[in-house]
Amino acid sequence: MKAVRATFPFTACFALMACATASPTISGTSPEPRLAPGYLADPYPSTYQRYPGVPTMVANVTIYDGEGGRIDRGSVLFADGKIVQVGQQIVPPAGATVIDGTGKWVTPGIIDVHSHLGASAAPRIQALSDHNEETSPVTANVWVEHSVWPQDPGFGRALMNGGVTTLQILPGSANLVGGRSVVLKNVYARTTRAMKFPDAPYGLKMACGENPKRVYGAKGREPSTRMGEVAVDRATWAKAVEYKRKWDKYERDGGESPARDIGLDTLAGVLAGNIRLHTHCYRADEMANFIGMSAEFGYHVAAFHHAVEAYKIADLLKANGICAAVWADWYTFKMESYDGIPENLALLQKEGACAVIHSDDKNSIQHLNQEVAKAQTAGRTIGVDIPDEMAWEWLSINPARVLGIADRTGSLKPGKMADVVLWNGNPLSVYSRPERVWIDGALLFDANDPKLRPVSDFELGQPGEGDAK
Repeated sequence: MKAVRATFPFTACFALMACATASPTISGTSPEPRLAPGYLADPYPSTYQRYPGVPTMVANVTIYDGEGGRIDRGSVLFADGKIVQVGQQIVPPAGATVIDGTGKWVTPGIIDVHSHLGASAAPRIQALSDHNEETSPVTANVWVEHSVWPQDPGFGRALMNGGVTTLQILPGSANLVGGRSVVLKNVYARTTRAMKFPDAPYGLKMACGENPKRVYGAKGREPSTRMGEVAVDRATWAKAVEYKRKWDKYERDGGESPARDIGLDTLAGVLAGNIRLHTHCYRADEMANFIGMSAEFGYHVAAFHHAVEAYKIADLLKANGICAAVWADWYTFKMESYDGIPENLALLQKEGACAVIHSDDKNSIQHLNQEVAKAQTAGRTIGVDIPDEMAWEWLSINPARVLGIADRTGSLKPGKMADVVLWNGNPLSVYSRPERVWIDGALLFDANDPKLRPVSDFELGQPGEGDAK
């Protein structure tokens, strides 16, 4: 991988310089029209540039297109970073690399909407634990991208073992309002900004339930109960509504700009619909309370994460256009997760709600395909049979919808990013592994080529360097 990585720094530096000059002005008293309100200013834009690739066709494979479609003995052609054609009768252009995938499968790259890689990096020691700012129940001012360490070996493991091509990094769940998330392409880079998915919406991480009341109740401060959590949340949103009103008035009428508040910037962005809200919430009744609060203040919840009781309110989630990001069978480890069931995903799908698998774990992210297989099997035991190609939606297009990037990735449709995985067998089998992984059409992992095996800078010279486990 060193050979590929060596081409990166120069282009990245040019991108950094160009973007630095393009940052919008956020202060002053000019009444001139702006591109966006001050609370939406982005001083840390993506500097991502795709790695070089070659026109490639993977032929004679079973294809799950990520949107519920399946093609047997099909081919996928991609070039210039984009999917060009998917079907059974494709003639590759002259000079294209053609891979015979007989007996193998091709899918879109897996998207994990809930990860702490880089912010809670390996090795798991206190020195590298940077995902929970446990100093206040409301830390909307923190941005997790400022904790992400691109050298975390977990990124490479997720790529080669899990076929993960895009992931959202979230702050932790100790706080009611944990801070701003970031969406990353799973590529090797020197800086976090060089991993940032171009123009992906930011997210806001919130949490309800046991974690915030335990952390702050133990400190003798609010919230120590669930009613205290909602009270703090409502007071916070009330401030955000007033803050946004002042900025909108300034943008409309000019005059003296309001005082900048970094935390309220993020909340106002949620109210404006430009920042997506992700909420850690287990119990059905708490999710319903949260939906009520969103109606009170006028924002939309993109997804409830860890929603082990989502199956109890599938109709409510569907009616409000909210996705549920869940584990296959990780529950009963605390009281609020007690009523989880392995059929959760299948029941959500059956009821027409948006269902998503997620990891929240550096190991689970390496086998999310197997987690989906477990959830699918649980559904079949109660007569809810979700076909393989439909179950793959839980790994690709639905998470892309949660993140607001479904128009660019999440399925094998012409024009979308060529984020592609070739599996050495049925990806819903425990015996299958990614054989090759492309991101934006660039081959970043090849199980048959030791030179294309991820090794982070941190691992260089360490025992086990290049270990493929």
